[in-house]
Amino acid sequence: MAHVVVTIAGRTYRMACEDGEEAHLDELAKLVENKILSLRDGFGDIGEQRITVMAALTLADEASIATRKLEAVQTELAALRADAAAAKEAEAALTQKLAAALEDATMRVERLSRDLQHGGDETPPML
Repeated sequence: MAHVVVTIAGRTYRMACEDGEEAHLDELAKLVENKILSLRDGFGDIGEQRITVMAALTLADEASIATRKLEAVQTELAALRADAAAAKEAEAALTQKLAAALEDATMRVERLSRDLQHGGDETPPML
């Protein structure tokens, strides 16, 4: 298990993380620190604990919004996939109908051709 030293709200913390996740944990700590600094710029010095809680709530709100958007996109993607599958099935059905119609037309043309070759003067049958 790896360890990373991060600074949040002026305090240094030694955090454990999985090997290879050190840079990610450092980026997360910077995100929290930047949110605290941003809130401090807006609200001034209202106390470390309060500003830290506000930062946590703001980040949780942003995560919640992102989660709802992701769920909406996933729902839309599922609907689009269902539409695509239905369109593919419809295409396959139309292709089968077209193949059957083409086969029927081919048989009629072949029959007409045989009748014309063998009948000579006869009137071809109605299609």
